[in-house]
Amino acid sequence: MGTRALLAEVGSDEQVAALLGDLRLRQHDGLLGAGVELVPAARTVLVDGLADAAERTGLAAWLSAWAPHSATAGDGPLVEIPTVYDGEDLGEVARLWGVSAEEAARRHADCSFRVAFCGFAPGFAYLTGLPDEFAVPRRATPRTRVPAGSVALAGPYTGVYPSPSPGGWQLIGRTALRLWDADRTPAALLSPGTRVRFVPVTNGPDGAGESK
Repeated sequence: MGTRALLAEVGSDEQVAALLGDLRLRQHDGLLGAGVELVPAARTVLVDGLADAAERTGLAAWLSAWAPHSATAGDGPLVEIPTVYDGEDLGEVARLWGVSAEEAARRHADCSFRVAFCGFAPGFAYLTGLPDEFAVPRRATPRTRVPAGSVALAGPYTGVYPSPSPGGWQLIGRTALRLWDADRTPAALLSPGTRVRFVPVTNGPDGAGESK
C-alpha cells in the first residue's frame, strides 16, 4: 500500500472491531490525522494516508503494543432491513440448523448484527452476529446471477446483495431496501460499525411488504 500505510493483522473479526474502535478513538483525540483512512477487513485493519515517517513509526510502535480485547458494545447507527424470508435456500439452511423454515427465519431475525467490513462489490457489507453454531457453508455451485436485495448467509456472515451479481451464498430472503445508490450521500447504506436488524415482513407489491 506504499510508504504512507500500515496493515495490522489480528486473530478474529471481534479483534478487528476492537482495533478499529481504538484507532477511531485515537483519531478523535487527534493522535491520528483527520485524513487518515481506516479500512477493516476480515482479519486486518488498513491505516492509510499517514502524514510522514514519524507518524508511521509512532503508529507502528502503538500497534506493536496493542493488546487484543473484546469490542465494546456497538453504538453505531441502527439500520432496519425489512425482509421477506422466502429465499431459495431457506429450506436448506433450516435443514442444517435442524429446524423448520419458519423457525430458521425467526432465529435469524432475532439476532443483532453489526457491519464488520465491506467488500466484494460496492455496498456489500459483511455482517456478524450469527451464533457460531449457525454458520453455514457456501453453495457447492455458485449462481451466475443473484438478484439485488437478496439476503444471504455464508460461514458466520450475513450479507445483502446490493446489485445483481454472481454469488455462492445461501439465499434466505430478500429486501426492497437499496443498499447502494450512487446518487445518495453516502452511496452505501451500510458501513463498518453500523448496527443492523432484519425485520420480517409479508410479501407486498413492492417487495417491502408489511411487518409481521
